[in-house]
Amino acid sequence: MTTTSERVSETFMREASQRVSQSVFDGSRLRVVLLVDVYDGAQQQFLEAYEQLCNQVASVPGHVSDQLCQSIENPSQWLITSEWESAPPFLTWVNSEDHVRMVEPLHSCVRDTRSLRFHVVRETGGPAAVAEPGARGLQASPRIGDGLVRHALTFTVKPGSEAAVAEILAGYASPESRVDDTTQLCRTSLFMHGNRVVRAIEVRGDLLAALRHVAKQPEVRAVEEAINAYLEQDRDLDDPEAARLFFTRAALPAVHHVTSGQDSADAVRQALYYPAREGRGMRLAELLARQDAAASDDPRTPLLRSTIFQRDDVVVRLVDVRAGFDNVAMLGLSEPDQATELAELLDAGSAGPRNGDRAHHLNVPRMDLVTDRRASDA
Repeated sequence: MTTTSERVSETFMREASQRVSQSVFDGSRLRVVLLVDVYDGAQQQFLEAYEQLCNQVASVPGHVSDQLCQSIENPSQWLITSEWESAPPFLTWVNSEDHVRMVEPLHSCVRDTRSLRFHVVRETGGPAAVAEPGARGLQASPRIGDGLVRHALTFTVKPGSEAAVAEILAGYASPESRVDDTTQLCRTSLFMHGNRVVRAIEVRGDLLAALRHVAKQPEVRAVEEAINAYLEQDRDLDDPEAARLFFTRAALPAVHHVTSGQDSADAVRQALYYPAREGRGMRLAELLARQDAAASDDPRTPLLRSTIFQRDDVVVRLVDVRAGFDNVAMLGLSEPDQATELAELLDAGSAGPRNGDRAHHLNVPRMDLVTDRRASDA
Protein backbone atom coordinates (compact mmCIF):
# COMPACT_ATOMS: atom_id res chain seq x y z
CA MET A 1 0.00 0.00 0.00
CA THR A 2 1.32 3.44 -0.90
CA THR A 3 1.66 5.71 2.12
CA THR A 4 0.98 9.44 2.18
CA SER A 5 4.64 10.37 2.40
CA GLU A 6 5.56 8.10 -0.55
CA ARG A 7 3.33 10.18 -2.80
CA VAL A 8 5.45 13.29 -2.32
CA SER A 9 7.50 13.85 -5.45
CA GLU A 10 11.28 13.56 -5.52
CA THR A 11 11.43 17.13 -6.81
CA PHE A 12 9.52 18.37 -3.80
CA MET A 13 11.83 16.48 -1.43
CA ARG A 14 14.99 17.75 -3.10
CA GLU A 15 13.88 21.40 -3.21
CA ALA A 16 12.36 21.38 0.26
CA SER A 17 15.56 20.03 1.80
CA GLN A 18 17.32 23.28 0.90
CA ARG A 19 14.91 25.61 2.68
CA VAL A 20 12.78 23.66 5.14
CA SER A 21 13.85 23.50 8.75
CA GLN A 22 11.20 20.90 9.57
CA SER A 23 9.13 18.47 7.52
CA VAL A 24 7.67 15.00 7.97
CA PHE A 25 6.75 14.54 4.31
CA ASP A 26 9.97 13.37 2.61
CA GLY A 27 9.23 9.64 2.75
CA SER A 28 12.35 8.66 4.70
CA ARG A 29 12.43 6.20 7.56
CA LEU A 30 11.95 7.51 11.08
CA ARG A 31 13.94 6.61 14.18
CA VAL A 32 12.21 7.41 17.49
CA VAL A 33 14.28 7.53 20.68
CA LEU A 34 12.56 7.53 24.07
CA LEU A 35 14.71 8.22 27.14
CA VAL A 36 13.05 6.86 30.28
CA ASP A 37 13.90 7.36 33.96
CA VAL A 38 12.25 4.58 36.00
CA TYR A 39 11.49 4.84 39.71
CA ASP A 40 13.81 2.79 41.92
CA GLY A 41 12.33 -0.63 42.52
CA ALA A 42 9.84 -0.31 39.64
CA GLN A 43 11.93 -2.01 36.96
CA GLN A 44 9.83 -5.18 36.86
CA GLN A 45 6.61 -3.19 36.64
CA PHE A 46 8.17 -1.15 33.84
CA LEU A 47 9.22 -4.28 31.93
CA GLU A 48 5.71 -5.75 32.16
CA ALA A 49 4.18 -2.48 30.94
CA TYR A 50 6.70 -2.32 28.09
CA GLU A 51 5.94 -5.88 26.96
CA GLN A 52 2.24 -5.06 26.84
CA LEU A 53 2.91 -1.86 24.88
CA CYS A 54 5.34 -3.65 22.56
CA ASN A 55 2.75 -6.29 21.65
CA GLN A 56 0.16 -3.61 20.89
CA VAL A 57 2.39 -1.33 18.82
CA ALA A 58 3.62 -4.24 16.67
CA SER A 59 0.29 -4.19 14.83
CA VAL A 60 0.28 -0.43 14.18
CA PRO A 61 0.61 0.36 10.44
CA GLY A 62 4.04 1.72 9.58
CA HIS A 63 5.84 0.23 12.61
CA VAL A 64 9.00 -1.70 11.70
CA SER A 65 10.82 -2.66 14.90
CA ASP A 66 11.74 -1.58 18.42
CA GLN A 67 14.48 -2.16 20.93
CA LEU A 68 14.72 -1.80 24.73
CA CYS A 69 18.06 -0.96 26.34
CA GLN A 70 19.14 -0.45 29.96
CA SER A 71 21.98 1.81 31.06
CA ILE A 72 25.18 0.07 32.19
CA GLU A 73 25.88 3.02 34.52
CA ASN A 74 22.46 3.70 36.05
CA PRO A 75 19.93 0.83 36.06
CA SER A 76 17.08 3.34 36.46
CA GLN A 77 17.78 4.77 32.99
CA TRP A 78 16.31 3.00 29.97
CA LEU A 79 16.29 3.67 26.25
CA ILE A 80 13.51 2.61 23.87
CA THR A 81 14.16 2.98 20.15
CA SER A 82 11.70 2.21 17.37
CA GLU A 83 11.86 2.39 13.61
CA TRP A 84 8.97 3.44 11.35
CA GLU A 85 8.50 3.36 7.59
CA SER A 86 8.08 7.15 7.66
CA ALA A 87 7.00 9.92 10.04
CA PRO A 88 3.28 10.25 9.14
CA PRO A 89 2.15 6.82 10.41
CA PHE A 90 4.10 7.32 13.64
CA LEU A 91 2.60 10.76 14.23
CA THR A 92 -0.89 9.47 13.46
CA TRP A 93 -0.42 6.81 16.12
CA VAL A 94 1.40 8.82 18.79
CA ASN A 95 -1.20 11.61 18.65
CA SER A 96 -4.15 9.23 18.89
CA GLU A 97 -6.37 8.28 21.83
CA ASP A 98 -5.20 4.68 21.34
CA HIS A 99 -1.66 5.78 22.21
CA VAL A 100 -2.87 7.68 25.28
CA ARG A 101 -4.48 4.47 26.55
CA MET A 102 -1.53 2.25 25.59
CA VAL A 103 1.06 4.22 27.59
CA GLU A 104 -1.11 4.70 30.66
CA PRO A 105 0.41 1.67 32.52
CA LEU A 106 3.86 3.29 32.24
CA HIS A 107 2.96 6.42 34.17
CA SER A 108 3.03 4.91 37.64
CA CYS A 109 6.56 3.50 37.25
CA VAL A 110 8.26 6.23 35.21
CA ARG A 111 9.72 9.37 36.76
CA ASP A 112 10.49 11.20 33.53
CA THR A 113 10.56 10.66 29.76
CA ARG A 114 11.98 12.47 26.75
CA SER A 115 11.03 11.68 23.18
CA LEU A 116 13.26 12.45 20.18
CA ARG A 117 12.41 11.82 16.51
CA PHE A 118 14.91 11.60 13.65
CA HIS A 119 14.76 10.93 9.92
CA VAL A 120 17.41 8.48 8.70
CA VAL A 121 19.96 10.34 6.55
CA ARG A 122 22.84 7.86 6.22
CA GLU A 123 23.28 4.21 7.15
CA THR A 124 26.30 1.89 7.38
CA GLY A 125 26.26 -1.90 7.58
CA GLY A 126 23.41 -4.20 6.61
CA PRO A 127 21.53 -4.52 3.30
CA ALA A 128 20.24 -0.95 3.33
CA ALA A 129 23.79 0.43 3.38
CA VAL A 130 24.20 -0.08 -0.37
CA ALA A 131 21.41 2.40 -1.12
CA GLU A 132 22.50 5.73 -2.55
CA PRO A 133 21.75 8.90 -0.56
CA GLY A 134 18.28 10.03 -1.50
CA ALA A 135 17.06 6.51 -2.20
CA ARG A 136 13.69 5.48 -0.78
CA GLY A 137 14.01 5.17 2.97
CA LEU A 138 16.83 7.67 3.43
CA GLN A 139 16.42 11.42 3.78
CA ALA A 140 17.72 12.93 0.53
CA SER A 141 19.93 15.57 2.17
CA PRO A 142 20.22 17.45 5.45
CA ARG A 143 17.66 20.20 5.84
CA ILE A 144 18.71 23.73 6.71
CA GLY A 145 17.22 24.98 9.96
CA ASP A 146 16.95 28.40 11.55
CA GLY A 147 17.61 27.32 15.14
CA LEU A 148 13.96 27.53 16.20
CA VAL A 149 11.69 24.74 17.42
CA ARG A 150 8.00 25.28 16.70
CA HIS A 151 5.11 23.76 18.60
CA ALA A 152 1.48 24.56 19.35
CA LEU A 153 -1.30 23.71 21.77
CA THR A 154 -5.01 23.69 20.96
CA PHE A 155 -8.13 23.27 23.06
CA THR A 156 -11.76 24.32 23.03
CA VAL A 157 -13.72 26.47 25.47
CA LYS A 158 -17.40 26.42 26.30
CA PRO A 159 -19.54 28.11 23.62
CA GLY A 160 -20.51 31.59 24.75
CA SER A 161 -17.31 32.12 26.74
CA GLU A 162 -15.13 33.14 23.79
CA ALA A 163 -15.01 36.87 24.56
CA ALA A 164 -14.13 36.31 28.22
CA VAL A 165 -11.42 33.81 27.32
CA ALA A 166 -9.93 36.13 24.69
CA GLU A 167 -9.76 38.95 27.22
CA ILE A 168 -7.95 36.73 29.73
CA LEU A 169 -5.51 35.39 27.16
CA ALA A 170 -4.71 38.86 25.81
CA GLY A 171 -4.24 40.61 29.14
CA TYR A 172 -1.51 38.71 30.98
CA ALA A 173 2.01 39.98 31.57
CA SER A 174 4.68 38.29 29.47
CA PRO A 175 6.73 35.72 31.42
CA GLU A 176 10.52 35.70 31.61
CA SER A 177 11.67 34.51 28.18
CA ARG A 178 15.12 33.30 29.13
CA VAL A 179 15.06 29.70 30.38
CA ASP A 180 18.80 29.08 30.74
CA ASP A 181 22.03 29.71 28.88
CA THR A 182 20.93 27.64 25.89
CA THR A 183 17.12 27.93 25.80
CA GLN A 184 14.84 30.91 25.21
CA LEU A 185 11.16 31.43 24.47
CA CYS A 186 11.28 33.65 21.37
CA ARG A 187 7.67 34.18 20.30
CA THR A 188 4.13 33.27 21.34
CA SER A 189 1.18 33.79 18.97
CA LEU A 190 -2.34 33.08 20.20
CA PHE A 191 -5.39 32.77 17.92
CA MET A 192 -9.05 31.84 18.26
CA HIS A 193 -11.70 30.66 15.81
CA GLY A 194 -15.10 30.13 17.36
CA ASN A 195 -14.44 28.29 20.59
CA ARG A 196 -11.09 26.82 19.48
CA VAL A 197 -7.87 28.29 20.89
CA VAL A 198 -4.45 27.79 19.29
CA ARG A 199 -1.24 28.90 21.02
CA ALA A 200 1.85 28.66 18.80
CA ILE A 201 5.31 29.06 20.29
CA GLU A 202 8.83 29.41 18.91
CA VAL A 203 11.72 28.28 21.10
CA ARG A 204 15.45 28.50 20.62
CA GLY A 205 17.01 25.51 22.38
CA ASP A 206 15.20 22.80 24.36
CA LEU A 207 11.43 22.80 23.73
CA LEU A 208 10.62 20.61 26.75
CA ALA A 209 12.68 22.81 29.07
CA ALA A 210 10.92 25.91 27.72
CA LEU A 211 7.46 24.39 28.21
CA ARG A 212 8.27 23.42 31.79
CA HIS A 213 9.74 26.85 32.46
CA VAL A 214 6.68 28.67 31.13
CA ALA A 215 4.29 26.44 33.11
CA LYS A 216 6.01 27.51 36.36
CA GLN A 217 5.82 31.24 35.67
CA PRO A 218 3.26 32.96 37.96
CA GLU A 219 1.86 35.07 35.11
CA VAL A 220 1.12 31.99 33.00
CA ARG A 221 -0.12 29.97 35.95
CA ALA A 222 -2.63 32.71 36.78
CA VAL A 223 -3.94 32.73 33.21
CA GLU A 224 -4.27 28.95 33.11
CA GLU A 225 -6.20 28.98 36.39
CA ALA A 226 -8.44 31.79 35.13
CA ILE A 227 -9.53 29.92 32.00
CA ASN A 228 -10.07 26.58 33.76
CA ALA A 229 -13.75 27.34 34.37
CA TYR A 230 -14.31 27.90 30.63
CA LEU A 231 -12.63 24.77 29.25
CA GLU A 232 -14.74 22.09 27.59
CA GLN A 233 -12.32 19.44 28.87
CA ASP A 234 -11.93 19.59 32.64
CA ARG A 235 -8.43 19.73 34.08
CA ASP A 236 -6.76 20.08 37.46
CA LEU A 237 -3.33 21.69 37.24
CA ASP A 238 -2.60 20.61 40.82
CA ASP A 239 -2.90 16.97 39.75
CA PRO A 240 0.24 16.16 37.71
CA GLU A 241 -1.40 13.21 35.97
CA ALA A 242 -4.51 15.19 34.99
CA ALA A 243 -2.39 18.10 33.76
CA ARG A 244 -0.14 15.76 31.77
CA LEU A 245 -3.14 14.14 30.10
CA PHE A 246 -4.67 17.50 29.19
CA PHE A 247 -1.49 18.83 27.58
CA THR A 248 -0.87 15.52 25.80
CA ARG A 249 -4.27 15.83 24.12
CA ALA A 250 -3.77 19.55 23.47
CA ALA A 251 -0.42 19.11 21.70
CA LEU A 252 -0.51 20.29 18.08
CA PRO A 253 2.90 19.38 16.60
CA ALA A 254 4.51 21.23 13.72
CA VAL A 255 4.76 18.88 10.73
CA HIS A 256 6.21 21.30 8.16
CA HIS A 257 7.95 24.66 8.07
CA VAL A 258 9.13 26.58 5.01
CA THR A 259 10.67 29.99 4.37
CA SER A 260 10.96 31.89 1.11
CA GLY A 261 14.42 33.23 1.90
CA GLN A 262 13.02 36.76 1.99
CA ASP A 263 12.07 38.99 4.89
CA SER A 264 10.08 42.15 5.49
CA ALA A 265 9.86 44.61 8.35
CA ASP A 266 6.10 44.92 7.87
CA ALA A 267 5.36 41.17 7.88
CA VAL A 268 1.88 40.24 9.07
CA ARG A 269 1.19 37.00 10.95
CA GLN A 270 -2.04 35.13 10.18
CA ALA A 271 -3.44 31.72 11.05
CA LEU A 272 -5.94 29.63 9.10
CA TYR A 273 -7.94 26.75 10.52
CA TYR A 274 -8.49 23.69 8.32
CA PRO A 275 -10.86 21.16 9.94
CA ALA A 276 -10.29 17.99 7.94
CA ARG A 277 -12.67 15.20 7.11
CA GLU A 278 -12.37 12.29 9.51
CA GLY A 279 -9.06 10.51 9.05
CA ARG A 280 -7.76 12.98 6.42
CA GLY A 281 -5.83 15.42 8.61
CA MET A 282 -2.35 14.19 7.68
CA ARG A 283 -3.20 14.11 3.97
CA LEU A 284 -4.54 17.68 4.18
CA ALA A 285 -1.39 18.83 5.98
CA GLU A 286 0.73 17.28 3.21
CA LEU A 287 -1.24 19.13 0.55
CA LEU A 288 -0.72 22.43 2.38
CA ALA A 289 3.01 21.64 2.62
CA ARG A 290 3.15 21.27 -1.16
CA GLN A 291 1.23 24.54 -1.55
CA ASP A 292 3.71 26.37 0.65
CA ALA A 293 6.67 24.87 -1.21
CA ALA A 294 5.17 26.05 -4.51
CA ALA A 295 4.39 29.51 -3.13
CA SER A 296 7.88 29.99 -1.68
CA ASP A 297 9.40 29.11 -5.08
CA ASP A 298 7.74 32.11 -6.72
CA PRO A 299 10.09 35.14 -6.58
CA ARG A 300 7.01 37.38 -6.41
CA THR A 301 5.57 35.51 -3.44
CA PRO A 302 4.10 37.46 -0.52
CA LEU A 303 4.86 34.41 1.66
CA LEU A 304 7.80 34.85 4.04
CA ARG A 305 7.31 31.86 6.38
CA SER A 306 4.72 29.16 6.93
CA THR A 307 4.33 26.50 9.60
CA ILE A 308 1.75 23.72 9.42
CA PHE A 309 0.53 22.16 12.67
CA GLN A 310 -1.53 18.97 12.66
CA ARG A 311 -3.10 16.55 15.11
CA ASP A 312 -5.84 14.12 14.09
CA ASP A 313 -8.30 16.14 12.00
CA VAL A 314 -7.20 19.57 13.22
CA VAL A 315 -4.82 21.39 10.85
CA VAL A 316 -3.60 24.95 11.38
CA ARG A 317 -1.48 26.94 8.93
CA LEU A 318 0.49 29.79 10.51
CA VAL A 319 1.90 32.21 7.94
CA ASP A 320 3.92 35.41 7.84
CA VAL A 321 3.12 37.40 4.69
CA ARG A 322 3.87 40.84 3.34
CA ALA A 323 1.53 43.54 4.55
CA GLY A 324 -1.47 44.08 2.28
CA PHE A 325 -1.78 40.48 1.07
CA ASP A 326 -5.16 39.09 2.04
CA ASN A 327 -5.84 35.87 0.11
CA VAL A 328 -3.57 33.59 2.14
CA ALA A 329 -5.70 30.49 1.58
CA MET A 330 -4.88 30.53 -2.13
CA LEU A 331 -1.08 30.64 -1.84
CA GLY A 332 0.43 27.92 -4.03
CA LEU A 333 -2.86 26.99 -5.71
CA SER A 334 -2.29 27.37 -9.43
CA GLU A 335 -4.17 24.41 -10.88
CA PRO A 336 -7.91 23.64 -10.73
CA ASP A 337 -7.38 20.15 -9.35
CA GLN A 338 -5.40 21.52 -6.38
CA ALA A 339 -8.32 23.60 -5.13
CA THR A 340 -10.66 20.69 -5.76
CA GLU A 341 -8.45 18.32 -3.74
CA LEU A 342 -8.26 20.80 -0.86
CA ALA A 343 -12.03 21.17 -0.83
CA GLU A 344 -12.48 17.39 -0.81
CA LEU A 345 -10.20 17.02 2.22
CA LEU A 346 -11.90 19.75 4.25
CA ASP A 347 -14.84 18.98 6.47
CA ALA A 348 -17.97 19.56 4.39
CA GLY A 349 -19.47 21.99 6.88
CA SER A 350 -16.48 24.34 6.95
CA ALA A 351 -15.21 25.01 3.43
CA GLY A 352 -15.42 24.20 -0.22
CA PRO A 353 -15.85 25.66 -3.68
CA ARG A 354 -19.10 27.49 -4.23
CA ASN A 355 -20.99 28.07 -7.46
CA GLY A 356 -18.47 25.93 -9.31
CA ASP A 357 -15.72 28.54 -9.04
CA ARG A 358 -12.68 26.70 -7.68
CA ALA A 359 -10.16 29.16 -6.33
CA HIS A 360 -11.47 32.43 -5.05
CA HIS A 361 -14.42 30.84 -3.28
CA LEU A 362 -12.54 28.47 -0.99
CA ASN A 363 -13.86 29.44 2.42
CA VAL A 364 -11.02 28.55 4.80
CA PRO A 365 -11.68 30.08 8.24
CA ARG A 366 -9.13 32.69 9.28
CA MET A 367 -8.44 32.68 13.00
CA ASP A 368 -8.66 35.87 15.07
CA LEU A 369 -5.35 37.08 16.48
CA VAL A 370 -5.56 37.44 20.29
CA THR A 371 -1.92 38.27 21.05
CA ASP A 372 1.47 38.01 19.34
CA ARG A 373 4.46 38.52 21.61
CA ARG A 374 8.18 38.44 20.89
CA ALA A 375 11.04 38.39 23.36
CA SER A 376 12.91 41.68 23.14
CA ASP A 377 16.28 39.95 22.89
CA ALA A 378 15.20 37.03 20.66
